[in-house]
Amino acid sequence: MFDTEPLYYQVGTELLARRGFEFTMQIQQKMMGRPAPEAIAVLISEFQLSDSPTDLQQESDDLYSGLLAGGLVAMPGLFELLEHLENEAIPYAVATSSKRHFAEQMLSSFDLIPRLQFLLTGDDVSQGKPHPEMYLSAADRFQIQPENMLVLEDSENGCLSAADSGACAIAVPGEHTAGHRYDRAFMSIDSLADQRLIQLLAR
Repeated sequence: MFDTEPLYYQVGTELLARRGFEFTMQIQQKMMGRPAPEAIAVLISEFQLSDSPTDLQQESDDLYSGLLAGGLVAMPGLFELLEHLENEAIPYAVATSSKRHFAEQMLSSFDLIPRLQFLLTGDDVSQGKPHPEMYLSAADRFQIQPENMLVLEDSENGCLSAADSGACAIAVPGEHTAGHRYDRAFMSIDSLADQRLIQLLAR
């Protein structure tokens, strides 16, 4: 729904710059789609940081919250897609690795929470992507089999999570995830405005 990876890249860049290191796309790709504690653990391990996970997480959260307030942009085609889903009475939800308060902050910026069937976040699962727990939980909340669920994902870990749950994974790569492998995705589209997505929903 939102391309948050550029914001995460800014956060990672600032965190490491303060410690004399350089953040790279390769490091970001290792962190993508993972719950915050796992992503922070990657950062600490890669650079042998002396910070405690709790302190580094808080510093990261403070930076990210500030960026969210002014740098969040909806993906092209998002609102047209949501309107189509609503016109066709197709229920939809959000399943994100983000912390709940960040997810709610993002969605509230566009008044989207009332339109969702439900919201699943990284706070609601014990195992992050690429483990399928997130999407197995989503199917359970929808009261359907995962095979009847279509998932839009912008990262390799997210697509793996969706595919391993049995759902139909559609890759929507962003600028920072264009180099990911999407072998397990049913198909890859350029944006949410891609007409192939509408055609797939009509099946």
